[in-house]
Amino acid sequence: MKSLKDKVAVITGGNDGIGKQIALKLSKKGVKLALVARNEEKLKTTADEIGADVAHIYVCDIKDSDQRKETVDQILKDFSGIDILINNAGIIHKLMPLEEMDEELIDDIIQTNLTGLILFTKLLLPTLKSSPEAAIINISSIAGILARPGFAAYSASKYGVRGFTDVLKADLKETNVRVAGIYQAGTNTELFNKAGDTKRPLKSYTEPDDLAEIISFMLSQPDKCWLHEVHVAH
Repeated sequence: MKSLKDKVAVITGGNDGIGKQIALKLSKKGVKLALVARNEEKLKTTADEIGADVAHIYVCDIKDSDQRKETVDQILKDFSGIDILINNAGIIHKLMPLEEMDEELIDDIIQTNLTGLILFTKLLLPTLKSSPEAAIINISSIAGILARPGFAAYSASKYGVRGFTDVLKADLKETNVRVAGIYQAGTNTELFNKAGDTKRPLKSYTEPDDLAEIISFMLSQPDKCWLHEVHVAH
């Protein structure tokens, strides 16, 4: 297993749910953290749990161009380098047919889940390339692999994340930056539960801590054992 001590990880959506659990897990491995999210109060709570000397917080809506640039500029001032980027920030919509979705909702989903992710990655890529061993992990969804009624905008964004991840892997194949996609089924988070998918008991869904454990394991593997794509079912 490879040591992660003193590595620096940027986690978007690092204030709650999956992102928070990833942050907690990596902090125990000695990773220094830059947590990015819109909700300052939740960011502060997470940082307090981890320790302010380990977790720096950055309030940012990644679909906002100015906020993205200001946040990345500040991260690069606070840390000498970045080794890990975990693109976890995302939103979901309630199950509904396409004709019931308004344009604002569709745009918000695509801009947050896909466009913001791509452009945030673009800003950090030069710094990641300068790290001796770097990794980008994109948290997508099983909705980016399997079509499901009622998730038109969300699935479109997650299929897009999968495509972006695959191209990024190809683009960076000859570099020191490893790229992976995570495609998890329903996860027991506040965000997912708001989607209205309550046909099964919550205990049957994947827990955020389970995904965090998988990601910690992935990052601890040598390059020759890198997992390019992980499907998490239940």
